[in-house]
Amino acid sequence: MDIKDFVAGKFIEQLEYKSFSPNKINKQWIISNPEVNSLLSEANRLIGELNAFSQIIPDVDFFITMHIMKEATTSSKIEGTKTNMDEALIKDEEDINPEKRDDWGEVQNYINAINKSIEELKNIPISNRLLRQTHEVLLSGVRGKHKLPGQFRRSQNWIGATLKDAIFIPPHPSEVEELMSDLEKFIHNEKISVPHLIKIGIIHYQFETIHPFLDGNGRLGRLLISLYLVSKKVLLRPSLYLSDFFEKNKAYYYDNLMIARVSNNLTQWIKFFLVGVIETSKSSISVFKNILKLKSKLETEVLPKLGSKVKKGQTLLTILYQYPIVRTKNVAAFLDISTSTANRLIMDFIGLGILEEYTGYKRNRKFIFREYVDLFK
Repeated sequence: MDIKDFVAGKFIEQLEYKSFSPNKINKQWIISNPEVNSLLSEANRLIGELNAFSQIIPDVDFFITMHIMKEATTSSKIEGTKTNMDEALIKDEEDINPEKRDDWGEVQNYINAINKSIEELKNIPISNRLLRQTHEVLLSGVRGKHKLPGQFRRSQNWIGATLKDAIFIPPHPSEVEELMSDLEKFIHNEKISVPHLIKIGIIHYQFETIHPFLDGNGRLGRLLISLYLVSKKVLLRPSLYLSDFFEKNKAYYYDNLMIARVSNNLTQWIKFFLVGVIETSKSSISVFKNILKLKSKLETEVLPKLGSKVKKGQTLLTILYQYPIVRTKNVAAFLDISTSTANRLIMDFIGLGILEEYTGYKRNRKFIFREYVDLFK
C-alpha cells in the first residue's frame, strides 16, 4: 500500500464515548512521494555520518551516556517532569531537593530503562516482551507504580483531563493484545521491503495510537525509536534520540499524529518524523565535533600545565566525561588517592577552568565539568 492511500482506522461507539480502532500495519508500504524520498535520502546520509563519528571517537560510550542523560531529561519533560540535566547527573537521591525527588526518580528510571533495554537486545529481539520489561523499569517505584508496570492495559485510557473531554481515546482494551501482536509482526517482517526510517516512523505512530499501557506510553514510544534503530543496526551506537526535536516542536508532534488518525494523512507524519531525524542527526554530529575540539584543547593546551600531576589529571578528565558532576570523595575513590590529594587536584582543575563549584556550600560541595555538560544542552 502506498502511504498516500493510508486509512488510519475508525471510531467505535462504546458506552458514553467513542474509542479509535486503528487498522493493522503489518503490510508492504510504498513511498511514491518525491518529497518523502528526498527527506529519506538526507536522513540516511546523516545517520551514516553520525555512525562514522561514533566509531572514530575514543571512549565513545562515555559521551553516549551523556546523550542518554539528555534524552531521559527531555523525554520526561514532555510529560511534565521538571528535572533539568544538572539534576539528572546527580546520582544520590539525598542530594536532590525533596520536592523534586519524584521527578528526579522518573528521569533515573528512564536512564535505567534505556540502558537495560539496549543491553537486553543482546539476548532477545525487539519485541512486546522487551517493551513490557522496559515499561516495568520505567514505572518501578515512581508515580506510575500502581498503573500495571510491565503489563498491557486492561481498562480504557485517554489523552485529556477526563474521558468526556478527551482529545483522543485510544482503542478499547480488548483490542490491545491483537494490535500489539500485529505491531511486533511488522517489526520482524522480513518479507516486506520498507526502509527502516519509514518503518520506525510508522511503528512509532502506531504505538502511540494504540497507547498500550496505562502510563508511560510517550516515553516508551520515543525510546522504541532508538531501540529499533540499534536492533536493525541502522545505528551502530545508541546516539540518536528524537525527544529534543519533539519537545521543541511539541504542538506539531501531537498535531501530526492526530492528522494521521483523523485525516488519514500518514505522509505528513512521515515527513515530520524524517525532518526530526535529520535535525537530530545534525545536532548529534555537531555535539561530537565539539567534544573532539574540547578534548583536543584540554589534552594539548590545558592539562600540560599540571606538570607532575598530568597523569592523574588525564585519569580524572576521562572520569569526568562519564561523571561530569563529582564530589571530593568521588575523585578520591576513582583515583585511589587520599581526600586531601583529591581536593588539591580538584582545586587545580578549578584553576584551569575545567571544573567549577556550583552548590555554594562550604561542606558537601559538588563540582561540575560545565563546558562539557553545556555541549549537550
